[in-house]
Parts: sequence; structure tokens; C-alpha cells
Amino acid sequence: MTSGNYFRDYLLLTEDKLMTKMDHYLDVYHRLLAPWRSQDISFLEIGVWKGGSIKMWQDYFGAASRLTFLDIDPACKTFEVPGIAVEIGDQSDHVFLQNIAVTHGPFDIIIDDGGHKMYQQKASFNALWPQLSDGGLYIVEDTHSSYWPGFGGGFRAQKSFIEFSKDLVDRMHSWYTDQDELFPFHPIAEELSSVQFYDSMVVFEKKLKLEPPKTIVARNGVVTESRKILEVRKRKSVF
Repeated sequence: MTSGNYFRDYLLLTEDKLMTKMDHYLDVYHRLLAPWRSQDISFLEIGVWKGGSIKMWQDYFGAASRLTFLDIDPACKTFEVPGIAVEIGDQSDHVFLQNIAVTHGPFDIIIDDGGHKMYQQKASFNALWPQLSDGGLYIVEDTHSSYWPGFGGGFRAQKSFIEFSKDLVDRMHSWYTDQDELFPFHPIAEELSSVQFYDSMVVFEKKLKLEPPKTIVARNGVVTESRKILEVRKRKSVF
């Protein structure tokens, strides 16, 4: 009998290649990635380690998917098989990541399960976010390292990836700024649709916004639209 959760069921199908994930990630992925099940996508994971997750992702997505894996350890190249590309390089190397994007991108899903250090996570995000497809997901695992000084983090350390992610929540809302000098509009607001925080995981959803946000009003079957909310200064509650 199966559990109905592919990722939990897969644990009983693993082979000799070791895979390590935090237990609750399996439930997050079950919910988060359900729309992508068996779809032919372009996928990138940073961090190969012992190669145990490669087959898990290969079996989860469609047979025609393009799956790319990155690691800094040259030994990981041995995990490359037909349909699977394993590239060796530093996830904080902008030139390396740009070459990966040219060769294998753009990507529908990107997972950062690499070195977990602050400079690595931020460098990878900054380089690869532009290479994420419209509607795609950028997932950073093991963000508890943001609270470890040895990884460049610490509680509310400004250089941590968690604080970086909190800042992106602000930038996503910069459409509505009423403090132009302190909080100017940021272009990422035009494509960042959501930032989802889970225990030890942050998920960014990309959705290109061809128009600024708008308010809709419906009454008696008549719908009107307005962008007044973006223009009102010194806002006060309407309630």
C-alpha cells in the first residue's frame, strides 16, 4: 500500500546512492510540486552529494524533462547518465552559472541544496532568478543555516539568506510605496509573485506581471477596475 505521497513512497524504492532530506520537506514537495507531476520540464538542482535525489526527480517529472544537476565535487560527474546532465563548478561563480543557463536553461524549477552558506545562496539566486521561467519556482533548502554564524548567518544577521528573503518580500510590495526616497519601486515586483516560508525552506514563485496590480469592484454583475491604490498618497484607512 502506498501513502499517496510520491516522495515518502520513494524512500522505499531508493537504491545504493544515499539521499538526505529533512523529513518535512517530503510533505512540502508533495503539496508544492503536485501541478508539475509527470510534466516535461526543465529542472535544475544545486547539490548532488551522493546522487540519491537524481532518480527521485527523474521518476517524478515527465520522461522528456531536461534535468541538470550542479556540484563542486568532480566525483559527482560519475552520476551523469542519458537524460541527466551533471555540471561541475562553484554555485557562487556568476560566470559558471551563466554558462549553465545558456547550455541548459531557462528552468521551470530550481532547487538550491548546495553549500548552504549565505554568500552561496544569495549569489546563486541573483544569477539564476533571471533564468527562471514565467510561472516557475525557485526553492532554497536548509535555510536554517541562516541562523548559524559559521555559515555567515546568525539571528537577524543582515547578511543571512532569511533576511535577504524578507527584503524581497518588501520589494515585492514596492508597487504600493508611499515613501519614494526611503522605499523606491523595485523591478523585481514585476515578476515576484510570492515568497513562501517553510521550516528551513524558502520558495519564490515567478509570475511576470504585464500590468501593475489593480483593484476590481463588482456590483450587480458589473465589474470595474481601478489602479487608484497605486496613486493615492498619504494613505488612510478606508474602513
